[in-house]
Amino acid sequence: MPETGEVVVMSILLIIAGLVFIFGTGRKIYQYYSTPAPLKIPTTPAPTSRIGVVWRLTKEVLVFQSLFKAAKVTWLLSWLFHAGLLVVLLYHLQFFTDPVWSWIWLLVPVVKYASFAMVTGLTGLLVLRVVVDRVRVISAPSDYLMLVLLLSIAASGLLMRYFWYPDIVLLKQFIAGVLSLQFQSFPGGFTLFVHLLLVAVLMIIFPFSKLLHAPGLFFSPSRNQVDDSRERNLDPRAIESRSTKDVSTGAGHE
Repeated sequence: MPETGEVVVMSILLIIAGLVFIFGTGRKIYQYYSTPAPLKIPTTPAPTSRIGVVWRLTKEVLVFQSLFKAAKVTWLLSWLFHAGLLVVLLYHLQFFTDPVWSWIWLLVPVVKYASFAMVTGLTGLLVLRVVVDRVRVISAPSDYLMLVLLLSIAASGLLMRYFWYPDIVLLKQFIAGVLSLQFQSFPGGFTLFVHLLLVAVLMIIFPFSKLLHAPGLFFSPSRNQVDDSRERNLDPRAIESRSTKDVSTGAGHE
């Protein structure tokens, strides 16, 4: 069990990680939002209406449509991981709510399957990067490290679920203490300590990694643009500039 000093360090690390995650991710989303995209570059076949764009993004978020068309095995492993991750994250809300929201208990029968789906998907994606030549060629060291980090978080979570059970009540008190800056005693367990440490590392590097594809998808011009390039679209600034030029030219003739 970590000593008191280590508990304080862990609490401070989680606070710093949370701030970096929130403000770092928020800053990147603002950059994505404020970056102009003057050219029409939607991936074809592209929707010709805003409703079509919404439907396209919905399919990308829910079923990874473009990845399904490109690589079926990668799609399956990626979908397993993301679907499992969603269920596990929603289940973890029990540690941040008091009383626990009633619908969270509906996830209890499936969360163990979701955990194994995460591990299976991550392991498969890691094997693909090692075994398949065309995937290995385009893989950077950070890609392997990110998969190993995510896999370590999922594996340590499974270890606590089936072998080293943390005290849920004490864990909720510890998390509440971190959120309120009133540090509580650590619930104990080396596996839990490692799990939280890895989660903190993930939150810190998230805003600076390829994991930003999650919010970045919604700002991708190849996905969120309407295919209306055949229509004549004038930038309002160009119209204003032309009007100003016409007025000044007319005054000159007078």
